[in-house]
Amino acid sequence: MKHRAFIGLGSNITDPSAQVLRAMLAIDRLPQTRVLARSSLYRSAPIGYLEQPDFINAVIEVETTLAPHDLLQALLELEQEQGRTREFVNAPRTLDLDVLLYDELQHHEHGLTVPHPQMHRRAFVLQPLLEIAPDCIIPGVGPAQQALQQCGGQQLQRII
Repeated sequence: MKHRAFIGLGSNITDPSAQVLRAMLAIDRLPQTRVLARSSLYRSAPIGYLEQPDFINAVIEVETTLAPHDLLQALLELEQEQGRTREFVNAPRTLDLDVLLYDELQHHEHGLTVPHPQMHRRAFVLQPLLEIAPDCIIPGVGPAQQALQQCGGQQLQRII
């Protein structure tokens, strides 16, 4: 069975734009998965740990037959291939990949919560998401457009 998922991508070290673009290509090569749409790249300030470079963020829509946990596992492997280390929470990173939405699923298990639990509070997720899915509804939250309106003060710069 084919499923529709949205994946958030981010990077802020080691040529972040190239890291995000390389990840988009790698995700399109995952087994049983293909990229249907991709947003522009956006520059955003860090959240949490502030003493680090700005991030480059994007969102892609994929069609996959992978189960949610299998998709997440494949994304974690791509992060490692691109040099991701986890030194501390919110540390600078070469690549961060998150399953944001998976069909209309609302699910929580160790290591995976769908919809992503913070996505409705992050303009750097919502703006690129709305670029490729303007009518997106976040299960359990509501329209992504309304969530974005609640993210006042979070500045984004569209770069490509």
